[in-house]
Amino acid sequence: MGTTFRPYSPDQDLLLPPSLKEWLPEGHLAYFISDVVEELHLSDFYARYEGDGRRKSPFDPRMMLKVLIYAYATGVFSSRKIARKLEEDVAFRVLAAGNFPKHRTLCDFRKQHLSEFKAVFVQVLHIAREADLIKLGTVAVDGTKVRANASKHKAMSYGRMRDEEKRLASEIEQLCNQAGRTDESEDQQFGTDQRGDELPDELQYREKRLDRIRAAKQKLEADQQASDDARGRHPDDERRSPRGGRNFKRDYGVPDDKDQSNFTDPQSRIMKTSDGFQQCYNGQLAVDAESQMIVANHQGNNASDHGCLIPLLDDVTATLGSQPQRCLADAGYRKEQDFQLLESKAIDGYISLRREGKKTGQIDADQYPATARMAQKLTTEQGREVYAQRKHLVEAVNGWIKHVLGFRQFSMRGLNAVQGEWDLVCLALNLRRMSSRMSLA
Repeated sequence: MGTTFRPYSPDQDLLLPPSLKEWLPEGHLAYFISDVVEELHLSDFYARYEGDGRRKSPFDPRMMLKVLIYAYATGVFSSRKIARKLEEDVAFRVLAAGNFPKHRTLCDFRKQHLSEFKAVFVQVLHIAREADLIKLGTVAVDGTKVRANASKHKAMSYGRMRDEEKRLASEIEQLCNQAGRTDESEDQQFGTDQRGDELPDELQYREKRLDRIRAAKQKLEADQQASDDARGRHPDDERRSPRGGRNFKRDYGVPDDKDQSNFTDPQSRIMKTSDGFQQCYNGQLAVDAESQMIVANHQGNNASDHGCLIPLLDDVTATLGSQPQRCLADAGYRKEQDFQLLESKAIDGYISLRREGKKTGQIDADQYPATARMAQKLTTEQGREVYAQRKHLVEAVNGWIKHVLGFRQFSMRGLNAVQGEWDLVCLALNLRRMSSRMSLA
């Protein structure tokens, strides 16, 4: 007896147009993102398009935002890949509802609204709080290095900048002298009416490179001056420390020879990662223990986490209207002043005082009283049990960003632009987490 197959007619036309709601199963992430965005206040996104009746009809910002959030939530970050998904992927087509913005339009929308993503991130947190997903009982804090949109091979140290500046200046002088001799020779051969003032290509290249090196060198010097000012140094201190102790090794405003600047993204920094030293930014996260949602984030270009704890907790309080009862953080956040502030805010802090595998040094209780109290708390059985929760709470979220979403490198350049994209990443992950948590409720 022959086999009867199910009907298959790829050329069969449909009598009635299909409903978009039939294209995806109920409870799909795309529907959840669409429903949440419909409830948000997006006046800042629409303000850019007001009062200009001459422009071509732009795409609706709601649609663009839905597509962009869903793209980041499913690991699609390139504007070209998003544009391709709008043609090939059912979920993207459902969200776009018959719209097909080009990759340049998607890229421009993302660039133009980087500052607005923070407001959307905050609104989503308020929705999660109202849905009783965020408890703010315990918050875990951690930093993660994310690669910048720049190669570490495009960086140069301050010491090499000085050497290159001298070398290029010498070569430019030699080329100018050579050009002058060539002009004199051509004047004798062709007459004085010959222009002969065009810069040789090699001279133009060297001058442009010299200008870039001098600009990067001046930026490093300006940053060093700001750092010296913060430490109480004065231009006329002759390397003497204002607080006593050892004298400074360098003059005021002079960077270390090893300090680097990147020509592609000058605000990014060389940082140590699991893949060696890379050009990176340092992303900070505060994660709610109950829901493992990101309740505060910050993007910086300092490889150290030192001093980042209190600003993150203050952001949590400002966003959600109440401070967490307890916070967990690793030894990178160890700071006496921050420990004292935690005590004054009545936040029960559990911050490690040592790196894994290393012993805690002797603590002077008179000079570092809050650190000594922290050390005492961490030696108790309860202290060890509470702190042990940190790793699976916040490091799991870092893992979701890099290994589930696949976000390991920024598309934007510059600290402000990177912060906007980081807000978008955290927003996308939170919505994905909310969808999962609410479907289980």
